[in-house]
Amino acid sequence: MPLDELNVLKNVGKDHFGFPYCHSGTMTDPEFGWGKSCADYVKPAVTLGPHAAPLGMRFYTGTMFPAKYRGQIFIARHGPWNRTQKFADVSVAYLDANSNVTKVEPFLTGWVKDNQYLGRPVDLLVMPDGALLVSDDHNGALYRVSYGR
Repeated sequence: MPLDELNVLKNVGKDHFGFPYCHSGTMTDPEFGWGKSCADYVKPAVTLGPHAAPLGMRFYTGTMFPAKYRGQIFIARHGPWNRTQKFADVSVAYLDANSNVTKVEPFLTGWVKDNQYLGRPVDLLVMPDGALLVSDDHNGALYRVSYGR
């Protein structure tokens, strides 16, 4: 704990997601949360895992990938530095017609082997041809992810 979260800002200047009083929509901060209730804050659209470090995200605006990815959110989860079990991936948060997150699933995996990092995704860009660029600060690399038909 706490779980990292994806929030949807609907009321600019009014929405408060709880930090530093409330984390993950469920956990009051032991230092700053005294007298506060997580019920008083906007709930996360979805939680992304403990210390997932979601450093970059992009709405997919391309047309190279199958239609199910269009308008969805790609998230670079850098992964934890302080967890016993390591993880890192690029995930997709699927949205419904009302911009509610319906599910999150892995898209690009293989960043961890034998609980050691092979790479750590940082950010993403959608290229004009619809491919994704994924940066990796563990290897100092940039990967181009494309879809062949």
